[in-house]
Amino acid sequence: MAAMMEQQYGEESYQQEGSEEETEISVSYQTLDVLQEHGIAANDIQKLNDAGYHTVESIAHATARKLSEVKGISEAKVVKLKDIVKSMVPMDFKTAADALEDRKSLVTLTTGSVELDKLLEGGIETGSLTEVFGEFRTGKTQLCHTLAVTCQMSINDGGAEGKAIYVDTEGTFRPQRLQAIAERFGLDPAVALENVAYARAHNSEHQMELLKLAAAIMSQDRYALIVVDSATALFRTDYTGRGELSERQMQMAQFLRQLTRLAEEFGVAVFITNQVVANPDGMSFAKDSTKPIGGNIIAHASTTRLRLRKGRGENRICTVFDSPTLPEADAQFAVGAKGICDATE
Repeated sequence: MAAMMEQQYGEESYQQEGSEEETEISVSYQTLDVLQEHGIAANDIQKLNDAGYHTVESIAHATARKLSEVKGISEAKVVKLKDIVKSMVPMDFKTAADALEDRKSLVTLTTGSVELDKLLEGGIETGSLTEVFGEFRTGKTQLCHTLAVTCQMSINDGGAEGKAIYVDTEGTFRPQRLQAIAERFGLDPAVALENVAYARAHNSEHQMELLKLAAAIMSQDRYALIVVDSATALFRTDYTGRGELSERQMQMAQFLRQLTRLAEEFGVAVFITNQVVANPDGMSFAKDSTKPIGGNIIAHASTTRLRLRKGRGENRICTVFDSPTLPEADAQFAVGAKGICDATE
């Protein structure tokens, strides 16, 4: 499974420096260079790279129709590629016992709050997509900033010993906040900032293009997290009115599918934030009369959905809204000067 941090066919490794024992983690993908050993020309590999395919797994997971759209790749070459990668990437049935073993080696990223980690049974899961939604000032962006630092910590400390990619669509990214969080967790602030690749998305098309760039840089080094804050804001403004609703949902589905593919391919945690809208169907006196935007498209794409709401003072409440494994429950945490922390009395 791509979500595994260790796998027998991993080709590269990332070493965490500064720990007493150096932990070596095998990554779960193979770069396209290995295809040269199977008779694929270097210029064909370059064409695939230019089209956004950087790993053997990305070729295996893509449809033949999508691959044939790559400029300079004929149908005959697509058939040959598919035959080669079939033997290199396991995509057939396995037993539930094997699937359970795979999940045992799954790594989770600490959120910085003991209670929140307990609610999430360890933290944010790698290899899948986690969505967090809530009103403004509920801690969504602070959670993103905290995870961008904690993912760099050793596995024993609740990290994944990898770098982070941060796509900002709302202009809320603050590197000085990362410095404060790094100091809190005993990391070198300068190194922590170097380990975060940041990009500001200006429209929904640019946002999609950034995922191609993300795949390229992730194939060069060990990454543990992709943050998109927020995943829906630009789609919300680029497509307006009922007439463009179906087109918006289609484009959003493509974006989320690409994120899911990156999570599975590189074994990273994908963490996206979502905005909410007033629910006209909800009673005004209801406990929470808002709902996340994006409808069923984003609901089905997200593995785990978390709702954030304001508590007393700096405290916030996180509710498991939807998850295949976590029970519906609440946990309190606080937003502090150094990121997400435990709730105050």
